[in-house]
Amino acid sequence: MKTPAALRILNQEIIACRLCPRLVAHRERIGAEKRKAYREQEYWAKPVPGFGDPNARVLLLGLAPGAHGSNRTGRMFTGDGSGNFLFPVLYKTGFASQPKATDLRDGLTLTDAYITAVARCAPPDNKPDRIEMENCSEFLDRELNNLRRVKVVVALGKIAFDGYLDHLVRRGLLPNRAGRLFAHGAEYIMPDGRVLVASYHPSQQNTLTGRLTETMFAEIFRKARRLAERRDVRS
Repeated sequence: MKTPAALRILNQEIIACRLCPRLVAHRERIGAEKRKAYREQEYWAKPVPGFGDPNARVLLLGLAPGAHGSNRTGRMFTGDGSGNFLFPVLYKTGFASQPKATDLRDGLTLTDAYITAVARCAPPDNKPDRIEMENCSEFLDRELNNLRRVKVVVALGKIAFDGYLDHLVRRGLLPNRAGRLFAHGAEYIMPDGRVLVASYHPSQQNTLTGRLTETMFAEIFRKARRLAERRDVRS
């Protein structure tokens, strides 16, 4: 499916961004040093844009690219443990064309789903600071404005959950984040008409410990589809 011009322009701006000196230095250092297993590969080592179906009703919102996953491959959740857990579930629930995501040329496509993140560069210790998050906020705002069919936002982890609430605060639709607590499976109807669904992040810290199981995760996306269809009926 062809990406609309506004999203193509936005993605080009994201890829070219060098606003955060700490993140630029970190992503490029990781790309130069590389992990031993990927020594022969060329790392992306730039900000990572969102991808998927521009007519999606379900948006997946993550935290940031992984140092040796998205920062290596150039596509969200591609090439690391989080993606290895995510894409089989998206395939099983009908959102992905295949269960594996390895690189930009692997043939993966998404249907009715779009994946993005609140931060676009791999941060040290997976923790972007406040200024770095603010610098990325314009990208998220513009992206959500152009994904006009989105009915459900699945926030993968608390930082993404708070990031979507902050987006609504910036738009003047919420005074603050108060009253919406993060809990796996929680759902909230937002003032913009979209439904915010909270999920634990598919990091290995959660999946290898059993905090997030495949069954739990699949139910999140089944719920997202049901909610999207319900919101369509009400539109």
